[in-house]
Amino acid sequence: MICLGCESTAHTYSIGIVNEKCKILANEKSSYVKKDSVGIHPREAADFHYKNAKKVLDNALEKANVNWKEIDLISFSQGPGLGNTLRVGAVTARTLSLLHNKPLVGVNHCIAHIEIGKKLTKAKDPITCYASGANTQIIGLEQGRYRIYGETLDIGIGNFLDVFGREINLGFPAGPKMDEMYFLGKEFIELPYTVKGMDLAFSGLLTAGKQKIGKENEKDLVYSLMHNAFAMLTEVSERAMAHTEKKELLLTGGVASSNALRKMMKEMCKQRKAKMFVPQRGVCVDNGAQIGWLGLLMFKNGITTKLENSQIKPKQRTDQIQVTWK
Repeated sequence: MICLGCESTAHTYSIGIVNEKCKILANEKSSYVKKDSVGIHPREAADFHYKNAKKVLDNALEKANVNWKEIDLISFSQGPGLGNTLRVGAVTARTLSLLHNKPLVGVNHCIAHIEIGKKLTKAKDPITCYASGANTQIIGLEQGRYRIYGETLDIGIGNFLDVFGREINLGFPAGPKMDEMYFLGKEFIELPYTVKGMDLAFSGLLTAGKQKIGKENEKDLVYSLMHNAFAMLTEVSERAMAHTEKKELLLTGGVASSNALRKMMKEMCKQRKAKMFVPQRGVCVDNGAQIGWLGLLMFKNGITTKLENSQIKPKQRTDQIQVTWK
């Protein structure tokens, strides 16, 4: 069985083709980045996706070396995400479903990150630290749902990093460049550290960091800013592991590509005698393969999406989805 997955929640448009053993046959993508590096403009990103959709689809089919008779179903990111860009994937999926008479499955983007991460790393029942541009959540499977034990109260950690990176002229996305700078910092600068129970807030840290630009060594400032942000994530993740008594941590989402975050989480897991799992970087970032894999899991357990129920859900939450495919 083979599924074609459409991903378009934000700046990445991707088509992934996956089989039922989670072999990724293709995972083609194109990414929208504004020339002036000020982040994502939703309408412009959607226009970019529409213009590149056919090319990405053709590349994926060629890379996978499959034809439409071999593809069994179509899945797409139904939510959460930017409404303008989500519509591109939804329209693509509906069109392909009708054109080729294939079943349609709308999936939750956040859960897709978790499921493909678990499959590829062989994690069994982890606490997931899902850290991406728009989302920052600490998640665990409990009583048929992915429960959110803690989350950001303001902005996602990836957005936090990108905004600060733009302030020091690193462009978009800023995370990879800041990750390199992190290991060059030598002096820790005092900055806000905001953990509220199991939740986090990054806006105060961002504001304080902006105020110190030009007054402190730039590498030291980046190191201190990221150190606080990642320590906050690590603290809440460890607390969730202690509460649930789970012995595994899955790190996923675009920010999971950070070597600095991986290092901190690895040290925490070592102290707890727990196992840490991180999928390959191409799967940590938004991609169509994750959508295809979750589509397969759901379809094999009798879940499909009727055309009239295939509207996008930009504000859909991780814990709204009943997990029946376990």
